Amino acid sequence: MSKPSFEEIDRTQRLIGRRGFIGTSAALAGLAFWRYSKPETLQAGDQPAGKPTMVKIVDFSDTGAREGVVEVPKIVKSDDAWRRQLSPAAFDITRKADTEMAYTGAYWNLHEKGLFRCICCDTALFSSKTKFDSHTGWPSFWAPVAKENIEELEDDTLGMSRTAVSCRRCDAHLGHVFDDGPQPTGLRYCMNSAAMRFVKFA
Repeated sequence: MSKPSFEEIDRTQRLIGRRGFIGTSAALAGLAFWRYSKPETLQAGDQPAGKPTMVKIVDFSDTGAREGVVEVPKIVKSDDAWRRQLSPAAFDITRKADTEMAYTGAYWNLHEKGLFRCICCDTALFSSKTKFDSHTGWPSFWAPVAKENIEELEDDTLGMSRTAVSCRRCDAHLGHVFDDGPQPTGLRYCMNSAAMRFVKFA
């Protein structure tokens, strides 16, 4: 059997290399599709690739002054990114729709004047001007600071029909709204303290 020539060896190596390159490329393409089709694999809190969804909210200064409607990108993060940003209680409540125990939150008995912002994205949610003592052990309000800043969704968990309230910009679960509040709205926005950050009016 004759020894293969240099040209034959070179041709064989190039053919194997081309096939290997094609196979490797296909495998990498499949891996990339799998990775980017699963939002939970996002790392370091990065937004998903592509054009972000835009939402309109009402902006407020820390003095409570309404500054107008703004269009901002919706905030979407992986669970790992939210865990790095939030306390365990805030994560469980805002990202997993948990509820803090009555009379344990920081704001149920707060009487200072100020603004309550989303703990996840800082969107203005409620003002002390509409806060009232509901005798339930949770901070309660008869209206949000701006209807545009929240979203109300049907919640059929726990075997009952309720209306859940979330932040429009980041979908953080905040609490529930009930129709047993005081006038002028007759509503009680029953919120979790851990879902909010209080900014005292100057």
